Amino acid sequence: MTGTLLSLLLIFTQLSILAFGGGNTILPEMQRQVVQVEHWMSAQEFSSLFALSQVAPGPNMMIVPLIGWHVTGLYGLLVSSVGMFLPSSVITGFMLRTWDRYKDRPWRKIVQNGMLPITAGLVASSALLITRVSAGNLLLAGIAAASAILALTTRLHPLWLLGGGALIGLLTQGGV
Repeated sequence: MTGTLLSLLLIFTQLSILAFGGGNTILPEMQRQVVQVEHWMSAQEFSSLFALSQVAPGPNMMIVPLIGWHVTGLYGLLVSSVGMFLPSSVITGFMLRTWDRYKDRPWRKIVQNGMLPITAGLVASSALLITRVSAGNLLLAGIAAASAILALTTRLHPLWLLGGGALIGLLTQGGV
C-alpha cells in the first residue's frame, strides 16, 4: 500500500505542476496515468468518477480525491489531494506576487496571449477524451453533441443540460 500511496503522490504532484489553465487541462494525462499506466481503474470508471466530480459542489478537480479514495481509501484520498493541491497552491502564491511586480511590462501581455490558445487546446482535448469514453452509443453521442451545441450557442445554465441528459437517459435506458 505504501508504494501505491507514493505513486499517487508522485503522479498528482507532477500533474499539479503541469495544470496550466485549470485542472481540466490535465485530464487526458490524469486518465492515461490512472487507467493505462497504473491500471487502477477502467476508462469507464474514470469517466464515471469525472461525471460525479462535476456534479458535486466544490472545485472542478474533485476527481482527484475520488481517484485516491477509489485506489486506497481514506489515505489515498488524503495523499492524492495533498499531491494535487499543495504544489500548485504554493507555485500560484509565488507567481501572483511575481506577476504583479511585472504588471506594466510589455512581455507580460505577450505571454498571456500565448497561453490562451494552449489552454483552450488542452481543455478541448480533455472534453474529447471524456466524450469518447462516455458516449458509447449513438444516443449518448447525440446527447453529448446536443449539450455541446446548446452550451456554446445559448445562455442555458449547465445544470439544465445535466438534468436534461439525465432525464433522456432515464427515459430511454429503462430507468424509470
